[in-house]
Amino acid sequence: MYRLNDKAVLFLPPNTVEAQALKQIENTSSMGFVFKHVAVMPDCHFGKGATVGTVLATKGAIIPAAVGVDIGCGMVAVRTRLGRGDIKDPAQIRRDIERRIPMSAGRNNKTLTPTAALRVTRLESLAGKDYASIDRSWPLALGTLGGGNHFIELATDESGAVWVTLHSGSRGIGNKIGNLHIKKAQQHAAGRRIALPDRDLAYLVEHTPEFDDYVADLRWAQEFARLNRDEMMDRAMMVVSHAIYGTPDRMADLEVQRINCHHNFSQVETHFGEEVWVTRKGAIQARRGMWAMIPGSMGTRSYIVTGLENPMAFHSAPHGAGRRYSRTAARKLFTMKDLETAMSGIEFRHARELLDEIPSAYKDIDEVIENAKSLIEVRHTLRQFINVKGD
Repeated sequence: MYRLNDKAVLFLPPNTVEAQALKQIENTSSMGFVFKHVAVMPDCHFGKGATVGTVLATKGAIIPAAVGVDIGCGMVAVRTRLGRGDIKDPAQIRRDIERRIPMSAGRNNKTLTPTAALRVTRLESLAGKDYASIDRSWPLALGTLGGGNHFIELATDESGAVWVTLHSGSRGIGNKIGNLHIKKAQQHAAGRRIALPDRDLAYLVEHTPEFDDYVADLRWAQEFARLNRDEMMDRAMMVVSHAIYGTPDRMADLEVQRINCHHNFSQVETHFGEEVWVTRKGAIQARRGMWAMIPGSMGTRSYIVTGLENPMAFHSAPHGAGRRYSRTAARKLFTMKDLETAMSGIEFRHARELLDEIPSAYKDIDEVIENAKSLIEVRHTLRQFINVKGD
């Protein structure tokens, strides 16, 4: 653990953090409502307002941009009863998952499956407003992956057990909700002439209508993200069930354990004896014994972990490898041959659109895990053999 200043604690050496990100950490830690300190995770990198990999405990206010616009983005991982030898045709499984789950930004379901419809009904019952006024197609987005670093993978752990893992969030509706409230916070700051070190650190004040509206939307979008992951995982497990048993209906026979965790969210927690809002942007909750997944990039290891409840990290841990190069920079630096070499032995879609997701564009996940040894305990190490991604 390192101290950048009296209000910023880092779980990686400060000299390994890019200058832009260090400035963001200093800016975030200077906000008057920060409780104790900002905790910076080992995978931190430059983001919008706050770095990705920021854990921010606050009293009386929330910064919407410190949650981000993919509200509730996170991981779901299922340990199965299968071994690698049970998966006879990885290419067919990849293609079947791609057929069952819409991929890439803006791609939605054409119709709702019965299970997706049930989850949409649940979300409608939880809604305090008509979210169709924000995004009229949100129901059809439930059960869709998105693009960028969102993925579905099949991997094996050190015992040879097959895991199905998935990374996604709240899709278009979460993005629109996030941007809507970031704008409201900025308007609040401008209207009251509040000086900010960065306009994306604009905040909403507790016990105001704007704050209450944001929290209601935030909780709803977090639930959308959780249900979205479960819906997609069920579809992926149907594909595996069909490959093993010849029917999609034996998912329950395959599943041993399921983990579902957010890494872009905010909630009320108790730390150092006080009740505070804890915002995690690119960070997972890591209470003692709590299970979570920390993924690497599409061609490297991932980790199943449990938390160690480190108080200085507000019971948090990193969410993944974190980017080393921007998408634009990665496309200039690497070639398709580089991608194919990095993905040797892994079934994946050979598409130029995936070049900016090359493992070399990300930080070394093993270095992240080493820096996180005071935050988590590694339970399983996963190595993927099937990767599914949208554009």
